[in-house]
Amino acid sequence: MALTRLAASYGVATSYSPSPGRTVPAADAAVIAALAALDVDASTPEAAESALAAREAELSARLLPPTVVAWTDAAAPTTRAPAPTTPATRPTTPATAPDRPAAPATCAHLAALPPGSRVRVEPEDGGVTVWEVPQPDGHRGPSGTLPAPLPHGVHRLRVRAPDGRDADAHLIVAPRRLRTPGRRTHGLLVQLYSLLSRRSWGMGDLGDLAELVAWSGRDLGAGFVQVNPLHAAVPAPPGGPGGDPSPYRPSSRRFPDPVHLRVEAVPEFAYLRGEARDRVDALRRRAAELSEGVLREDALIDRDAVWELKREALELLHEVPLGPGRRAAYSAFLADQGAALEDHATWCALAEAYGPEPHSWPAALRDPASAETARARRELMDRVDFHSRLAWLTDTQLAAAQHAAREAGMDIGLVHDLAVGVHPGGADGWAQQRHFAPHMTVGAPPDAFNALGQDWGLPPWRPDRLAESGYAPYRALLRGLLRNAGALRIDHVMGLFRLWWVPEGRRPTEGTYVHYDAEAMLAVLTLEAHRAGALVIGEDLGTVEPGVRETLREHGVLGTSVLWFERDWEGTGRPLPAADWRADCVATATTHDLPPTAARLTGEHVRLRHDLGLLTRPLAEERAEAAADVREWLGLLSRLGMLPGGTGSEEDEVRAVHRFLLATPARMIGIWLPDAVGDRRPQNLPGTWDQYPNWRLPVADTAGRPVTLEELTASPRLHALMAVFREGAGPAGSPRTAPPGAHPV
Repeated sequence: MALTRLAASYGVATSYSPSPGRTVPAADAAVIAALAALDVDASTPEAAESALAAREAELSARLLPPTVVAWTDAAAPTTRAPAPTTPATRPTTPATAPDRPAAPATCAHLAALPPGSRVRVEPEDGGVTVWEVPQPDGHRGPSGTLPAPLPHGVHRLRVRAPDGRDADAHLIVAPRRLRTPGRRTHGLLVQLYSLLSRRSWGMGDLGDLAELVAWSGRDLGAGFVQVNPLHAAVPAPPGGPGGDPSPYRPSSRRFPDPVHLRVEAVPEFAYLRGEARDRVDALRRRAAELSEGVLREDALIDRDAVWELKREALELLHEVPLGPGRRAAYSAFLADQGAALEDHATWCALAEAYGPEPHSWPAALRDPASAETARARRELMDRVDFHSRLAWLTDTQLAAAQHAAREAGMDIGLVHDLAVGVHPGGADGWAQQRHFAPHMTVGAPPDAFNALGQDWGLPPWRPDRLAESGYAPYRALLRGLLRNAGALRIDHVMGLFRLWWVPEGRRPTEGTYVHYDAEAMLAVLTLEAHRAGALVIGEDLGTVEPGVRETLREHGVLGTSVLWFERDWEGTGRPLPAADWRADCVATATTHDLPPTAARLTGEHVRLRHDLGLLTRPLAEERAEAAADVREWLGLLSRLGMLPGGTGSEEDEVRAVHRFLLATPARMIGIWLPDAVGDRRPQNLPGTWDQYPNWRLPVADTAGRPVTLEELTASPRLHALMAVFREGAGPAGSPRTAPPGAHPV
C-alpha cells in the first residue's frame, strides 16, 4: 500500500504495540495528518502514490542524509569537574578547547559511499581534512573509519561521488559512551518551588537551592540534588486566570525562569537608594506575608503572586547602573547567547504588550523574522534588555548554586530536569516555529494504565527540520541546560526515539508514533554532556520500546528505577531481588508523579484517588491490592533483616525501604525530600487539573503542616533516615563501592 510505504519512509508508524504480542493499527487519518505536518500530501490515494514516487526518487539519488554521526570509541577525557570556580570566572562556553580523541571515528554512512568518492570535512574549530573513499578492504567492505582523528563537534561534510553527485551534510563526531559515577552516590530529589525558607518570597528560589546543596553536601554526604525543570513559564494574562503552574509545560526550555531569582542576592540590590529602596523594602514585607500565608497549613504556593512582586523589584534593580565589571560580564553573556536570547526576550516583551498568546497578536508579529517584529523589537528595546538581563541574573545564580554544591564536596551537584516539550504559544514555539510540527501535539497511546491515552498539549519537533539544521535547536537547548549542571535528567527519554503525535482536535487514541533519528539525537546528547563533564539520566518508566533501554545503557545514559515497580514481571511477578536490579540507574522510592512513601505504606494514596473520583474499580478492591503490595514488600524487607522485628513504625518502614535501595547495585540513589519528613501529598496527581493543587504544595510533615528549609535541616526524622546512608544497607547490603564497570566522574 502506497500510504504504508510512504509513511515508513518518513518514520511515521502505521501500527503500534501497546503490550507484548499485541499490535494495533494506527488510523489512516492520523498517519495522513502526521505526513501533512511534514509537508507531505497523502490526502488521497493518488496523492500518496505521487508523494511516494517523489520520495523514493529522492532517497535513491541521495548520497547522504542531512546529518550523519561518527562515533569515537577511544577513552574520552575524564568528566570529573575541575576545581570550583566562581561564576565570574566560569567559561562562557562548555568547551574551551578542541577535544581530539586519539583514535579515529567510525561512521556507517561513510562506509556506504561509492569507492572513489572525495570527502571533505571542515571541522567547527577550523581547518580542512580531505580524503578519498578507498576500494573495499577484502571481504569486509568499507570500514567507514575516518582516516584521521577529528575533534568532537558538529562539522561540515562535503562529498563528491565519481558519478558527479554531491552531498553537503552535518557530521556529528561524538564519544560513543558517557562516563558514569565511579562510586555509589546518594542525593535529594526536590521540587524547588516547594522548598520555602524564611528568606523566600512565597516559593523556593535559587538562594534556597544554594543553601540546600551546601548543607546536604557537607552534613549529609549527598553527592547531588535533583530539581524540577526550572524552564521559563508562560506568564499569566493580565486580569485573566492564573498561569499554568506545571514546570513541564514551559514557555521556553532554553532559558530559566527569573521567578526563581533571590532578589537580595542580585549585586545591584546593595546600591538601591531613596524611593527605590523604600519601594523594594515594601515589596519584601509583602513577600514575607505571602510566605507566611503559604506556611499556614491550608495555603498554596501562588507563583503568579510571587512573580508580580519580584518583577516590580527587579524592574527597580534594572534602573541601577551596572559597574564596569558587571557590564562586561553581561555583554559577554549577550554575545554568547546570541540571537536565541534576543528572540526569547523579544517574545517576553511582546507578551507584555499583547498578551501571552501569539495567535492574538497582530498577524505580522507572529513571525519572529518579519520586518514588523524587528521594528517592534527596536521600540520595545528597554523591555527586551530587561528580560535579557533577567536571563543573565538567573544564569549567574544557577552558577552560584552549582559552585556551592562543588564547594560542599558534591561529586555531581545540581541535576537539572529537561521537560518533554513546550507550550505551543510560548517563546520557543514562536521563535523556533519552523522546527515544530503544526497542528500536532505530543501524548501517549492507550495502555494498561490509561485506556484513553494522553494528550500533553506540547507541539513535537519535526525530525526532518532537526536533521536539516544539524540539530541546532536541540544542541543549543542541551548546552544551555548543562551550563550549570553536574547531570541532566531527561523526562520521557523514550522521546529521543519516537513520540506519539496526536492530530489537533483528535482524541489521544487517534494518534500515531513518529520516529526520530535516535543515533543523531543520542550523539548530540553525548557530545554536549561530554563537553560539560556531566552525567545523563533518562526517565524511562512505563512502556518502553524494545531495545531502547539497552541502547541508552550502551551510551552511558542512566535509567530510573522506582522500588514499587521493580518486580520479576517475566517470571514470578514478585519483588525483584536487590542484586538483580540494574546498576546503570538512579534508584528511588518515588517521584513527583507518584505517592510519597508514607502515603503508599498507609494506603492514603488510594483514599485520595477515591475522593477525587479517579478509581476505576471499587474502593475495597483497590485498597486490598495496594495493601497486599505493601505487605509483600515489607515481608521481604523483614526477611532481609532491614526491618528489625519484622514490623515497626511508619518511620522504620521508610528507612527499611531505603536500606533496600542501598542493597541494589544502583550507581545513584535518590531520596525524595518530602519522604524525609513524612509528607503524604504528591506534588502532582496525574489525571487531575483543578481537582487537586498540582505543583502548588510546600513540603509538609505527616500532619500536612508546611516545613521550612530551616526546620527541615533540624528534623530528627530526616536525620534518622539519612543515618541509613551513613551506616550502609544493613545485613543484606552490599559494600559502598563502585558497581562493576563503573567509570569515574
